[in-house]
Amino acid sequence: MSFAISSQVVLSQAPEGPLAGYIGSFADSLGAIGYAADSIHRQVRIGACFSRWLGQGGVTPDGITSGHATRYLRYRARRRRPCTGDEAALTHLIDFLRGEGVIPAERVAAHEPTPIDRCACAYEVYLREGRALATATIVSYVPFVRDFLRHCFGTKPVELSCLSACDVLRFVRHQAPRLHRKRAKLMTTALRSFLRYARYCGEVEMDLAAAVPVVPNWSMTTIPRAIAPDQVRQLLDSIDRHSGTGRRDYAIVLLLARLGLRSGEVAFLTLDDVDWKAGQLTVHGKSGRRNELPLPTEVGAAIAAYLQDGRPHSASRFVFLRAKAPVRGFRGASGVGSIVRHLLLRSGLDTPSLGAHQFRHGLATEMLRQGASLGEIGDVLGHRHPQTTTIYTKVDIEALRKLALPWPRGTR
Repeated sequence: MSFAISSQVVLSQAPEGPLAGYIGSFADSLGAIGYAADSIHRQVRIGACFSRWLGQGGVTPDGITSGHATRYLRYRARRRRPCTGDEAALTHLIDFLRGEGVIPAERVAAHEPTPIDRCACAYEVYLREGRALATATIVSYVPFVRDFLRHCFGTKPVELSCLSACDVLRFVRHQAPRLHRKRAKLMTTALRSFLRYARYCGEVEMDLAAAVPVVPNWSMTTIPRAIAPDQVRQLLDSIDRHSGTGRRDYAIVLLLARLGLRSGEVAFLTLDDVDWKAGQLTVHGKSGRRNELPLPTEVGAAIAAYLQDGRPHSASRFVFLRAKAPVRGFRGASGVGSIVRHLLLRSGLDTPSLGAHQFRHGLATEMLRQGASLGEIGDVLGHRHPQTTTIYTKVDIEALRKLALPWPRGTR
C-alpha cells in the first residue's frame, strides 16, 4: 500500500497526526525552491513521522513549538541512527507552517532593557531618524557606543552629565591598541558622533567630542592589489559555460572586471536594474546611491545567456541566484566573494588575493594606463569623493618614472 504525497513523493502509508493535511503542500514548497526529488522525499518522510509523533502525544497545531522538534529528534535518535539533515528538515517544516499561519510564531521572552540598552537605542533612533544615516553606518557605530557606556558606567544608571574628558581618554587608550588602525579610527568617529548627540540632547554641556584623541591612520599607505588583465582573461577562459552555474559565474566575473562593481552591488542586482533597450545598468552603491552605467555588449550577452539558459525558475527578482537549494538570491556580498574565491583556487592563478575587490582595482589601474582621468575613473567606480580615486596614481609607474630625478653622477 502506498500513498502519493505529490508527483515526486510517495510514502508507504498516509500521513497521520495534526500536520497530515499540510505534508503535501510542504512537499510542493520544497520543489518550488529547488530541492531535488530525493531531498524532498527525505524531508517529507521525517515530517510525516514528526506529525505522527505529535498526534500520539495529543499536540494540536496551535501548540507546536520548536521545542517539540528538539524532543522528537531525541526520541528518534534512541530508535534509529540520526541523519545529518533531520534537524534542518524539521526546521524547514516549522518555518513553512509558520509562514502559512498553521502554527503561531515563537514567543520570545521579554527582555528587560538595561540602562545602557535604553541609551544606545535612543542614540540609534537619532542616527536613523534625525541624521538619516545608512543602516551599515548605524550598525558600525552603536556597538562602540555600547562598549563606551559599559566602560564608563558598568551596571549603574547611565548619567551622561557625569561624563568627563578623562573618561573619554581612558576608553580610547584602553580600546585603540586592541583594534586595527581602521577599526580604531571608526571607533573614535562613532565616539565623537555619540558625544555630539549627548550635547544635542542637553545631557552634556562641554564639547567632549573635542576630547576624543586622533588615532593615526594614514591614507594610501599601500598600493592597490590589482589583478592583471591577462589573469582576468585566463580566469574567464577557465570557467565552463556549458552549465548554468558556469554561465552565472562567468557573468559575475565580467561585471566585476569590466564595470568594477563591488561584491554587494553584484549580489543585489535585480532584473529591474537592467535596461536592455537603453543598454544601461543601474547600480545601487554605498549609502543607497544609484549609479547609471553603460552595459557593455560582452557583459550584457553573458547576463542574457544566464537568464535564458541557466537561471533556475524562481519568483526572486535578483539576477543571480544560488545554484543549490533553497534557490534564492545571495544574502550578501560574501556569496559573490565565495564564488570568486572558488574560481581563483580552481584556476591555479597566482593573483594578488582571492577576493573580488582586486577586479575593481584592476579596472581602475588599466583605465589609468589607457589614459583615463581620475575623474572618469571615479565616475565608473562610483566614488563620492575625488580623493578616494587618487590612490590609483601610485600604480601609474610610467608616469612616476618620468618624475624621478636621475642618480647623482658617480653613484649607483
